Amino acid sequence: MTTHHADVVVVGSGVAGLAAALELVREEGDLRVLVLTRGALGGQSASSLAQGGVAAALGPSDSPALHARDTELAGNGLARPDLVRTLTHEGPERVRELIRMGVRFDRTQSGEISLGLEGAHSRHRVLHARGDRTGAEVTRALTSAVRAAPRIRVLEQMEALELERRGDGVQGLLARHRGEESLHHIRAPAILLATGGPGRAFLRTTSPPGLDGDGLAMAARAGARLADLEFVQFHPTALDTRADPLPLVTEALRGAGARLVDAAGRSVVDPHDGGDLAPRDRVARSLWLRIRAGTSVFLDAREALGDRIADAFPGVYALCRRHGVDPRSQPIPVTPAAHYHMGGIEVDGEGRSRVPGLWAVGEVAASGLHGANRLASNSLLEGLVFGPRAARSMLEAFATLAPPSHSPPERVRSDALRAEDFARPLPPDKVLRIRTLLWDRVGVVREESGLVSALEELDAMEGELPKAVPLPSRNLLLVARLITRAALLREESLGSHFRSDFPNRHAGVPRRSFQTLSPEGVQDGSAFPSTSASPALISSH
Repeated sequence: MTTHHADVVVVGSGVAGLAAALELVREEGDLRVLVLTRGALGGQSASSLAQGGVAAALGPSDSPALHARDTELAGNGLARPDLVRTLTHEGPERVRELIRMGVRFDRTQSGEISLGLEGAHSRHRVLHARGDRTGAEVTRALTSAVRAAPRIRVLEQMEALELERRGDGVQGLLARHRGEESLHHIRAPAILLATGGPGRAFLRTTSPPGLDGDGLAMAARAGARLADLEFVQFHPTALDTRADPLPLVTEALRGAGARLVDAAGRSVVDPHDGGDLAPRDRVARSLWLRIRAGTSVFLDAREALGDRIADAFPGVYALCRRHGVDPRSQPIPVTPAAHYHMGGIEVDGEGRSRVPGLWAVGEVAASGLHGANRLASNSLLEGLVFGPRAARSMLEAFATLAPPSHSPPERVRSDALRAEDFARPLPPDKVLRIRTLLWDRVGVVREESGLVSALEELDAMEGELPKAVPLPSRNLLLVARLITRAALLREESLGSHFRSDFPNRHAGVPRRSFQTLSPEGVQDGSAFPSTSASPALISSH
C-alpha cells in the first residue's frame, strides 16, 4: 500500500474543487494541498462540459438583488436567502477574477462582455465563452493555474474509494490508481469533497461517466447527514438520441429565440406559464408529459439562428451533426434528462459537514443555496464563490483538527489487499436495471405506487448482491435507494420534485428533508423534520 501525506485533500477537479485548491494556496505558507482526480486534470467533467454560462449581475440594468430574486423564485421558497445573497453579491468579482486569469468570455462588437438571457432570468446576465463552451474555457484557465501552483500536488487517474473515519471525524481516505494493483492510503486532517452529483443513476442523463454519486455515498457511510435528495433537476433539452450521456442542447438557444415545438411546428409549452424560458422544472414537465403521450418534441432554431448557429453555438452544432441532425435546416429532437442534483451532503454556508474534518462543495453538497430548483447558469458560479469560501473555512479550522493517525485505517490492515479487491463492479445488468428504474419511476413525474415498487426492487437488489461486491462498488445502488426514499417521503410537489398524486405544495414555508445512514436498517422518519428532529434512517447494508 502506498501512503501519501497532505494537510488538505481536494477530491474532484471540476470548477468548485479547482477554485478551492487555488484559494488554499493563495497566501504564502507551507500548506500541502493534494488534488485527486479520477481522470486527467482538466479532462471531461460536468464543469468542463457545461454549455451554459456563468450568471452574474454585470449589466447596467441588473443588480445582485435582482439576481437574488430570480434565484429565490426558481428555488420555490426553499433557497436560503443568506446564501443566495452571498452568491449574487460575490459573483461579479469572481467573474472579474476569471477575466484577469485569462478566461475569454464572448464580447460584443464594441468590446463589452456579451450577456445572454436564459430561463427564469429577468435580465440578460449570462456570460458565455465560445458560445456554448463556457465550462471548458473556465476549466482550462483554472487547470492551468493549479498546475502552476507549486504547493498543489495533483494525483491523476486516482479514484477515491472510502473515507477513513477515526473517532468523531475523518482523517484520510483510501484510493486506487487505475491500472495499479495496490491501494493508496492518503492521510490528511481535512478533506474537501467536490465529486459532483449522481446523474448516472438515471438512464437518460447529461452527466458524463463517473458521476455515480460516489462522494455522496462515501460521506454517508462516514456519518454525514444528507439533505434534499429528492430534488433532481431534469434539463428540458438534451438531444434525443441513443448516446450515453445524452448531449446537452444549451438553454441559451432558447434565450436566442429558438422554440420548443411538436412535429407540426406548434408550441408545446404554455405561453402564460413562462413559455420557452420558464424555469427548468416546468418546461421539463411539459415536455415529459407530451413525450409520454406519444408526441415528439423539437427545439427549432431555424428562424431564430439559421446558418448562424454554426458560429454562435459551435458545440451544439457539432453535436447535432455528429448525430445526423442539421440544425440549420432541421428542428432538433430533444428530451428531458437528469442534469443536476440540488441534494447532497448537508453543509453550512462555508462547506462544513457535520463530520469533523469533512467539507463538501459544488453539486455533491447541499447547503440550501438552490432550494428545490437551480436557476440556470448558477452552478459554475456556485463553484467559483463557495469553493474559495470552503477553502477559507478549512484554513481557519486547520489548527483545531487532530493530526492524522499513523496506523493503517481500520478496514485495511493488510498490505496484501489489492486495488482489485475494491474494484469488483456491479454487474452491467444490475446497473442498467437501477438506471431504468429511476428514470421510469423516480423521474420528472413521480407517484406513490411507482416509488414504492422502485424502492422494493432496489432493496431486493441490495440483498441479492454477493458479499464479495465491496461497498464502493455499491455506491450507485445506495444513492438510488436514498433518492427514491426521499422522493417517497415528500408528499407534495415542490420545484423539481413533482408528485402526480400530490400535485400541490403544502401550505406554509417549505422545509428541507434530511437522511442519515444506519446499519440497523430502515426506520421511518419525517421528510420535513425540524432542526432538532431525528432524521430518517436508511440502511447501508
